[in-house]
Amino acid sequence: MHGMISLIQRVSSAAVAVDGETIGAIGPGLLALVGVEPGDGDAQVARMAERLLGYRVFADDQGRMNRSLSDTGGGLLLVSQFTLAADTSSGMRPGFSTAMAPAKAERIFAGLVAKCRESHARGVETGRFGAHMVVSLANDGPVTFLLRA
Repeated sequence: MHGMISLIQRVSSAAVAVDGETIGAIGPGLLALVGVEPGDGDAQVARMAERLLGYRVFADDQGRMNRSLSDTGGGLLLVSQFTLAADTSSGMRPGFSTAMAPAKAERIFAGLVAKCRESHARGVETGRFGAHMVVSLANDGPVTFLLRA
């Protein structure tokens, strides 16, 4: 398999709600939709945390993408997104045999949240694993990248 996936979007704000209640919200920063694949473990968690916090998608004084979340101190909203691990290679319907089993994926995702909070003490928010979440965002740019670890 390819390893953990994060679809990151530079946002001016983002929020996630469950049953009409906002459970995670950030101002300027990154929204990361995270897919866990079979074989993902501590190495992928460490690498993805490093990439999420260090990937340079924010403008410097010259307007170039030269600053990271660690540089800006912005927010990070992590949302589990198992559909990112779907097999979309054939047909007109996704297959989910390529996604990690939920119980194990939840542990890996929780590890990623913990690792990011360890290195970026303030501003790491999250949704609720396995819940039906409504995610709202203002994509700033738009700027969107697909990261793999």
